[in-house]
Amino acid sequence: MAQDIRYPSLKYIKPAARRRIPHFVWEYLDSATGGEATKDRNVRSLQAVTMMPAILLGEIKPSTHQTFLGHSFDVPFGIAPVGLSGAIWPDAERILACEAAKSNIPYTLSTVACQTPETIGPICDGKGWFQLYPPRDPEVRRDMINRIAAAGFKTLVVTVDIPAPSRRERQTRGGITQPPALTPRILAQIALRPRWALGMAQFGRPEMPFVASYGNNVRGLPTTEHLGYLLRISPDAEYLKWVRDHWKGSLIIKGVLNPADCPRLEQIGADAIWVSNHAGRQFDGAPATVDVLPQIRAATKLPLVFDGGIEGGLDMIRALALGADFIMMGRSWHYALGALGRKGPAHLTKILQQDLIANMSQLGLHNLQNCAQALWPQKN
Repeated sequence: MAQDIRYPSLKYIKPAARRRIPHFVWEYLDSATGGEATKDRNVRSLQAVTMMPAILLGEIKPSTHQTFLGHSFDVPFGIAPVGLSGAIWPDAERILACEAAKSNIPYTLSTVACQTPETIGPICDGKGWFQLYPPRDPEVRRDMINRIAAAGFKTLVVTVDIPAPSRRERQTRGGITQPPALTPRILAQIALRPRWALGMAQFGRPEMPFVASYGNNVRGLPTTEHLGYLLRISPDAEYLKWVRDHWKGSLIIKGVLNPADCPRLEQIGADAIWVSNHAGRQFDGAPATVDVLPQIRAATKLPLVFDGGIEGGLDMIRALALGADFIMMGRSWHYALGALGRKGPAHLTKILQQDLIANMSQLGLHNLQNCAQALWPQKN
């Protein structure tokens, strides 16, 4: 297929997406905060992890299957939450959820998505995760959790690393305002991206219907904030205990970098920990996620989800070797949508799995459970 030749990796998908997405949307998707050092550090630190190719092992037949929280997945990766996903590409949440179900991978719907849990949950075939920005009001919190469960989501991901809005300077310069305004500058950018514009005309102006059902006053917010900030709170341990008591499915805590936090999360009853620095979008002085991963692995026996800097199958093997159990990617799926539209997510799944298999073969890995044996130099 032509797309296999033109887009064999994310290196080629990303610039193609930039040519098809309006500039202000691109800046929202691709930017981090500050000088974007943390975003870059995630990539550099992963690339610095070296592994030793293996020889004289005969034929290697790699299996990319991975079991996580009781589910057997065809690959060790899934789709991380991205706020306002449907503003990045028309109908993005529905497209990604459908692809995830077909490919047997988890899809994570954001609290501030352009679709509701009731719309996306049934599409996910029981493998949907829901990412919760903690609501301040107990009644709102209770109602949200009930709706999420009733929609068929089995896993709740509570994000804990956003105590306040970040600045995201590139996003601000891109021209996004709250509430969104169709200024001459924005209209000119849209006119240069006709496929995006036609899609948005078909599916309607992006909104956040789940959050909007609990409040409607968004005026006066800073340019990098949105309606979700009117509802959310920075949670403490008691808050997480409340969530654990009221959520009957699997509970993942997202945004953990400090190994010292792991015992408290175990006591609260978390089922897994998500090692993340929010892709550098919240704080620009954080360590790379892969640099803290071994210490977090040593501090807990809970399963670990990992994100930050993943660009292909080799990066996934590196993270798995250092203690991760499952990998999540967010921006990448939207780059794929931008470059190839509806065909993009399936293509990305395919080339990521192919890259996994190729690198596992080089390293002599029949499965993903023994990735650590290929680390070089060997870690103690």
